[in-house]
Amino acid sequence: MTLGNLTGISALADVESRSISAENPTGEPGQGGRRTEGTGARAARDLGQGWKVSPSIEIGPGETVTLADIAGSGCITHIWLTTHVDHWRRLVLRTFWDGDAAPAIETPVGDFFCSGWGKFAQVSSLPIAVNPNGGFNCYWEMPFQSQAQLTLENTHDEAVVVYFQVDYWLGAVPDKSAYLHAQWRRSNPLPSKTVHTLLDGVEGPGHYVGTYLAWGVNSTGWWGEGEVKFYLDGDDEFPTICGTGTEDYFGGAWNFDVPDLGGYTEFSTPYLGMPQVIRPDGQYQSQQRFGMYRFHLPDPVRFKERLRVDVQALGWRSGGRYLPLQDDISSTAFFYSGKTSTARPDAPTHDVMEIC
Repeated sequence: MTLGNLTGISALADVESRSISAENPTGEPGQGGRRTEGTGARAARDLGQGWKVSPSIEIGPGETVTLADIAGSGCITHIWLTTHVDHWRRLVLRTFWDGDAAPAIETPVGDFFCSGWGKFAQVSSLPIAVNPNGGFNCYWEMPFQSQAQLTLENTHDEAVVVYFQVDYWLGAVPDKSAYLHAQWRRSNPLPSKTVHTLLDGVEGPGHYVGTYLAWGVNSTGWWGEGEVKFYLDGDDEFPTICGTGTEDYFGGAWNFDVPDLGGYTEFSTPYLGMPQVIRPDGQYQSQQRFGMYRFHLPDPVRFKERLRVDVQALGWRSGGRYLPLQDDISSTAFFYSGKTSTARPDAPTHDVMEIC
């Protein structure tokens, strides 16, 4: 860790605070609130410069814009972003560290902020907070040595309006600071008797720090018997870390089912939660939708050479037998690596991002 936790918050640091938004697109000192044109210009026409002239940006159809391009060494400490709920899967967030041409983070914006289903749910974790009504907040520590670039791609055929702010500091970064990565994958539907890959092709050293799953159930009954497995370093067929079930990995138990509270019960804690349950047909019926996260902040999964992570899709059938499922599973895997980017031969395509 560099800066940002409560331990040591009283210590003075030789860094400079900066912030990039539509009102100060470069983050330079004394340049905020100077805009004379922008999305708020008409509303501020009676007030003029300095009165919320440029609170947001518009991204055209198929356009990619740069939210932030920061030169020097430093660390992004907070990102706030909001846009219409319809665009949470249509916008692709990418980050590039230290001039690398390949992104370290490449996810739909909603999934990065634990909101994969295009409907609001309160998320109250330490690294991600989602507040009414669609206020996305990220507190992942994002250090860089020479450059940080954040972009948004609009995959939609209409223009999109986005409000955002990127807070960071400039200064010396410890030599062993690793780069934040996030990879998104979708299986829709997952082929029968296969596993959904959360992460693969990652070489160390590094540590895994979080999982978000947007899980759509395509059959009736209980769906969360599948194990989450971490294949570390020399692991081949069998993993070093093997959990006992999907609800167990996310900190729940017994189907997340509290009968007195109506069955599936939402929860959101600093490190793990199931903040979203979408019930179109009621308990245990087909087409339920779930959003779950686990952040390995006090318990990162460390690897030296390589890492692969996957989850089984297993249900429960009468007679006490497991049932392989063909569900709609989207995952965002968060990890830190000493490398600025990770090769993605299976990078996500636009056709799998739409919510359907």
